[in-house]
Amino acid sequence: MPGQLRILRAGPGATIQDGGRMHFRRYGITPAGPMDWAAFRTANLAAGNDPERAAGIEIGPGVLEIASEADAPLGVAFCGGGFSWRRGEQEFGPAARLVLRPGERLQARPAAGAFAYLAVAGGLATPLELGSRATQTRAHMGGIEGRMLRDGDGLALLAPRAAFAEARIAAPWLAPNSAPLRVVLGPQDDYFGAAALATFFTAEFRVTAATDRMAYRLEGPEIAHSRGYNIVSDGVALGAIQISGDKKPLVLMADHPPTGGYPKLGHIARADIGRLAQMRRGETCRFLRVSPEEARIALLRFEEEIAMTARHIFPFAARGDGPRPPNEGGGGWLAR
Repeated sequence: MPGQLRILRAGPGATIQDGGRMHFRRYGITPAGPMDWAAFRTANLAAGNDPERAAGIEIGPGVLEIASEADAPLGVAFCGGGFSWRRGEQEFGPAARLVLRPGERLQARPAAGAFAYLAVAGGLATPLELGSRATQTRAHMGGIEGRMLRDGDGLALLAPRAAFAEARIAAPWLAPNSAPLRVVLGPQDDYFGAAALATFFTAEFRVTAATDRMAYRLEGPEIAHSRGYNIVSDGVALGAIQISGDKKPLVLMADHPPTGGYPKLGHIARADIGRLAQMRRGETCRFLRVSPEEARIALLRFEEEIAMTARHIFPFAARGDGPRPPNEGGGGWLAR
């Protein structure tokens, strides 16, 4: 046995995730997977893992502290949100890859954003369910017994390794961005008149406290229906914008149900899902209408950026910007 990671402290929302449990929605099984797929993929690439299939830890709005119980140095990489990371007395910015020696501890604390990701070089060996290790707590699937992580949990390592230099990850594609979230209309945009659509694309909306991995409920002006708000339930996808009887947008996220019975005004472009996921309660957003082709091009360009993660990793010694003592702060994104 190659050892494990020990969860010393797990705040709310910490789970094991991989790219998701695909191809089972027709059986009523939600894919789950990361809330911010771009940050998750970046962390895995920086750790030298398969960017989709390797399982890592999704850290929610609370603190996560782990200790290495591996029998040799262990490589890890982290990014996502504006979290502050500390190994012992050394503080790091929001994105880096490090080597944890046996017994060393690593702690993440949220400062901005909602989700961060910790990838372990070689991946985690939690049980596979329907080909995935992703946790879906409502279905009690994946991860550890289908639940959030708890203090004291041990996570077995799949193929641990530490064959890289410690480095900072410069990921400008994950930097905060206040641009409107791009939306492709449909499939039930005909349930809304021109005035309602104009309101949706000109107004500002606020993320409410009724927000979790299933959906983000938004507060703002009412989006009136022109043909009622009940439809025959049909399949729903990540980023679907449902408008129910309260006339408020509900954006479906990673743990969305497989079907829904409210009209869908549109879908958040996949390239922008992570930006919405990183919004905290009380933060505001706007929307921009785009064509399916524009959304597709944006996604392809975004994926090209993420695929170049290896070119955005800079050994600390190369720039003289290694880990900071605690009183110097956690740094920020490079190449903003």
